[in-house]
Amino acid sequence: MPPITAGTPIPPPSTSSSQPLLDLIIQIVSLLLLSSLNVRSFVGRWQVLHSKLSTLHSALLEVSDSPHWSENPLVHTILPSLLSTLQRLKSLSDQCSDSAFSGGKLHMQSDLDMASASLSSQLNDLDLLLRSGVLYQSNALVLSQPVPGSNKDDTEFFIRDLFTRLQIGGVEFKKKALESLVQLLNQDEKSAGLVAKEGNVGYLIHLLDFSSQPSVRELAASAVSVLSTASDESRKRVFEEGGLGPLLRILETGSMHLKEKAAAAVESITIDTENAWAVSAYGGLSVLIEACRSGTPQLQATAVGAIRNVTAVEDIKTSLVEEGAIPVLLQLLVSSPTDTQEKAAMSIAVLASSGEYFRSRIIQERGLQKLLQLIHDSPSFNTIENPLRALSSLAVSDPIARILSSSTLFIMKLGELVKHGSLVLQQIAASLVANLSISDGNKRAIGSCMGSLVKLMEMPKPAGVQEAAVGALASLLTVRSNRKELMRDEKSVMRLMQMLDPKNEVISKTFPLAIVTAVLSGGSNGCRRRLLEAGAHQHLQNLADMNVAGAKKALQRLTGNRLRNIFSRSWRE
Repeated sequence: MPPITAGTPIPPPSTSSSQPLLDLIIQIVSLLLLSSLNVRSFVGRWQVLHSKLSTLHSALLEVSDSPHWSENPLVHTILPSLLSTLQRLKSLSDQCSDSAFSGGKLHMQSDLDMASASLSSQLNDLDLLLRSGVLYQSNALVLSQPVPGSNKDDTEFFIRDLFTRLQIGGVEFKKKALESLVQLLNQDEKSAGLVAKEGNVGYLIHLLDFSSQPSVRELAASAVSVLSTASDESRKRVFEEGGLGPLLRILETGSMHLKEKAAAAVESITIDTENAWAVSAYGGLSVLIEACRSGTPQLQATAVGAIRNVTAVEDIKTSLVEEGAIPVLLQLLVSSPTDTQEKAAMSIAVLASSGEYFRSRIIQERGLQKLLQLIHDSPSFNTIENPLRALSSLAVSDPIARILSSSTLFIMKLGELVKHGSLVLQQIAASLVANLSISDGNKRAIGSCMGSLVKLMEMPKPAGVQEAAVGALASLLTVRSNRKELMRDEKSVMRLMQMLDPKNEVISKTFPLAIVTAVLSGGSNGCRRRLLEAGAHQHLQNLADMNVAGAKKALQRLTGNRLRNIFSRSWRE
C-alpha cells in the first residue's frame, strides 16, 4: 500500500483482508499525529486529540504484533468504525489547518467533540481487547465452555473473554456472551467468585438498563441474580458496583419474569445489614411491599425475604410500617406457601418486639387473630416458631395478655409445645406459660408438661431457657393437684434432687430451690414426705450451711411444725 501524505484522499478499506485495513489505519494515525501539531484553529482541542492519537498508535502497533489478532471477530467490528472516525478527523484536520477556513466555530467545536468522544470509545475497546489477552489466543472467541473442576486459569481466561465480547460486541455478541456467562454460573458454583474477580461486574449491571434490547436486559438480570445469590464475595461485588438501585427499578417496572430475578437478588444482597439500609435510600420499601401485594408466589417469597432482612435495620422499621407493610405481611401469613409464611412471620415478630407503636399497628390490623389462626392451623411445629415469637412480643400488652390467658385452645397448644416442640419452641412456650395469667383449670389441663419443664431446667443453653422453665413450672405449681402430680413423677423428683446436690456444680441452685419452695408452699404433708424420702433434707441442709440464697427458707418449710405427724399420715394428696 502506497504511503498516505497530507492532502492524499483516503481510500476505502479493503474487504479482502484485515491486514491492509490495519495498515491503512496506522498510516492515517501517523499522518494525523503530524497534522494535529500544525492546525491553526482550535489548538487546545487538537492537543487533546494528539494525546489520544498517540495512545491509539501504540495500541494499534500492539494489536499488529499480537499473533492471532486477525482471527478475532471483535477486531473486525472495531476497525471499520475506527477508520470512519479517523477519516472524519482527517477532514476536520484539513479544515483547521486551512488559514482561509471560515466555517462556523460552534459547528466545528461540536464536530471535534463528537469525533473525540468516538475516538475515546474505540480506544477503550482496543484497550479491553489488549488487556484481556484474547488476541494472544488462537480462536479465542470460540473457547469451549469450562466444566466444573476445570483448570482455574482456563476458567479465568474464559471469563475475561466473555466480558470482552460483552463490552465491545454488538447485540448478538452480547447475547451469546451473556448466555455463556449464565450457563457457567449455573453449572459451576465456584465460578461466581472468579466472575466477581475477573469480570467487569459494573458493566454487567449497566446492562440492566439496556432498555432497547429486552433480551440482553433479561440475560443480564439472570447473571446478576445468580451472582447475588452464589457467594458472599460475588454478592458484595454486585452491591459495591451499584447493583441494588437498578435491581429495584426492575422490581418496580420490569416484566414479572424479570421481577422474580431481581427480587431474588435483592433478598440476597440485603442479608448484609450494611446493605439493607440502602433499600430505603433507593426508595425501595414501597417497591418491595407492592411486590408482596401483587406478585406471583415466587416473587412474593423473595420480596418478603428482603423485607425480613430490612426489618433488622432499626432506622427503617418506622418507614416500613408507614409504607403499609403490616397489612401486607399479615395477609401473607394466611394465604401463602410455607416458606413465604415463615418469612412474613419473622418480619412481624421483629416488628412486634420493637416497641409499642409497632405492636399497636399489628393489633389494629387484626394481627393477633391471624397469628393465632396460623399457629392453630399449622400442620407442623416447624412453621410456628416466628408466629409464636410475635405473640410473645404482643403479650407485653395487657389487653393481649388477657386474651391469650383466657384462650383454652392457645394454652393447650402451649402445653403441647412444651412437651413435643423443639428446644426453641419449648423455651418460647414456657416463657408464655410463665408470664400469662392462666386459670387454675387450664393450669391443671396442661399439668402433664411439668416433666418436660423439669428437663429444661437442666439445659444451660440457649440462654434464658432455664429461667423460662422455672417460671412456667412455678406458675403451674400454684395448683394443688399439679404439686401432687409432680411429686408422683419419679423421674422429675430424681432430676430435682440431682440439681439440688451441692456436688452438681453445673446447675445454679437458684432453679431447683425455687421449685422445691413452690412445691412446699401449699403445706402438703404428702409433698414433704416425698421430698424427704428423695433426700431433699440433706441437700438443703448442706446448701443452707453454704449460705446459698433460698436454702434456709426451703429447709424451714420442709421441717415445719406440721412435720410431726408426717410419718403417721398416708399419702392422701
